Amino acid sequence: MAIEDHENPNREINPKNRTIMGGGGEEEEEKWWPSWLKPLLKENFFVQCNFHGHSPKSECKMYCLDCTNGSLCSLCLAHHKDHRTIQIRRSSYHDVIRVSEIQKHLDIFSIQTYVINSAKVVFLNERPQPKPGKGVTNTCSVCFRGLVDDCFRFCSLGCKVAGTSRSFEKRVKITAMESENSSNSSGVEDLIPNPQSLIPSTPQLPTTSTSLRKRLRKGIPYQSPLQ
Repeated sequence: MAIEDHENPNREINPKNRTIMGGGGEEEEEKWWPSWLKPLLKENFFVQCNFHGHSPKSECKMYCLDCTNGSLCSLCLAHHKDHRTIQIRRSSYHDVIRVSEIQKHLDIFSIQTYVINSAKVVFLNERPQPKPGKGVTNTCSVCFRGLVDDCFRFCSLGCKVAGTSRSFEKRVKITAMESENSSNSSGVEDLIPNPQSLIPSTPQLPTTSTSLRKRLRKGIPYQSPLQ
């Protein structure tokens, strides 16, 4: 007869295996994302390659997720065989990547997708706009850009990284509390009159210079009779 191995409820918990809720900081947040993501978001693409500038294919629009050593041109890929590489594209002077490529390596849930040249893409970084257009009901949680669909929270990969950080969530809570306090205080204080406004004003007595001018004012001139 097999004996089941039941876990002892009174066993001692090893502190090394204990997870503290709310603990950690930037180092813990770094583990949420792959190591290549932040370097990718800071990289400059569509520039001339430093090694193959003589070639017509020297435009850097590739990136190696394993090396993370800068943008690459198509000729540089010969040194990155069997590596994970992705291609960056452009839309309205902004860097985008196809969903079919990035979703193999990264969770893009809650990021707004767009269809460009019959392919779904996501933007790498934020694209702030002065104010959302008319009829926009949903905006990016970070840069407040208008979103097409209500099921998304962010407009780009960079906004998701920033918007899911603990420092950003803390700022949002503080801002919400400050706005709530200011609205509550303004609603009550506006109804309470200022005590000084209830004191009747004292009529101002004319100054010496004013009364002297009135006394020295010339009388009404009269016309001498005709001769």
